[in-house]
Amino acid sequence: MTLMTVPIIDLAPYFSGTAAQKAALARQVDEACRSIGFLVITHHGIDPALIARVSALSRQFFDMPLAEKRKVDRPRDDAVRGYSAVGEEGLSYSLEEASPGDLKESFSIGPSNVPDDDYHRGPAAGPHFEPNSWPPIEGFREAYEQYFEAMSDLSRSLMRLFALGLELPETYFDDKIDKHISMFRVLSYPPQREAPLPGQLRAGAHSDYGSLTIVLPDDKGLQVQNKAGEWVDVPLVEGGLVVNIADLMMQWTNDQWVSTMHRVVNPPFEVAQTNRRQSLVFFHQPNYDAMVECLPTCLAPGEKAKYAPISSGDHLTSKFVKQTTFGGTK
Repeated sequence: MTLMTVPIIDLAPYFSGTAAQKAALARQVDEACRSIGFLVITHHGIDPALIARVSALSRQFFDMPLAEKRKVDRPRDDAVRGYSAVGEEGLSYSLEEASPGDLKESFSIGPSNVPDDDYHRGPAAGPHFEPNSWPPIEGFREAYEQYFEAMSDLSRSLMRLFALGLELPETYFDDKIDKHISMFRVLSYPPQREAPLPGQLRAGAHSDYGSLTIVLPDDKGLQVQNKAGEWVDVPLVEGGLVVNIADLMMQWTNDQWVSTMHRVVNPPFEVAQTNRRQSLVFFHQPNYDAMVECLPTCLAPGEKAKYAPISSGDHLTSKFVKQTTFGGTK
């Protein structure tokens, strides 16, 4: 059966269920990833107080004057750190599709407390362990680092659940994500005082780049394109988190799982001038030297892999530079 809408899936059996319940859950996740690439998860174990604290501190940051936010600007096109202003990114460009800049601003961090060794600091590491920038807001750094770690733990559990769904050993992905180069990014979609340009959205249609993404939106607007080509709303569930698989997971599964196009649409005109939206987004990305090639359970006898092997780091860098330079390579 192909799902045409985004399912809501209870993760409790993974953390506390029997082996049979865990296996049944893995089959549900496999069906969602094959059909639509999105699911909403409940009973995920993330502390609501931490979510509330990060959300409030993020709003405090985005309320600052632009000149103050600019003091923690993204340092370079390939460095996913710090602040990015409204219109400075175009997500559709990551898919070679032109559009006006997205109607959002963002603040991003990567791993903290990075070891001072060749793997993390040498030339091969590129921009993936770039130092984080921090605004002068009390408790901001501590909350963001705690959230990054909580999302890292949840991502490891999800990757183990993915492995079970793909009929692999549960810990198959563990050594490919133990030094992950993930990013935590808070997106702020300000009220729209002027009409958007033709084709301009809060976030243009795109697929994500890495293994999986975990999103906490605080309002409607996120839509996903199903296999019939229809745009459908992602359910906004109290206490739930939105999870979608991304391009590298699609490549790993030889397109058996789908990295689905999604977007954030503009609010209705009558509320656009006062509607402000915020999302907490964790982009999980495997170790930069993890080679992504067709999984053994995703290749039938006589079938060929659709993609050449690629490292996680090379894939991420190429996608993000297109996004931030609007298709250029400056």
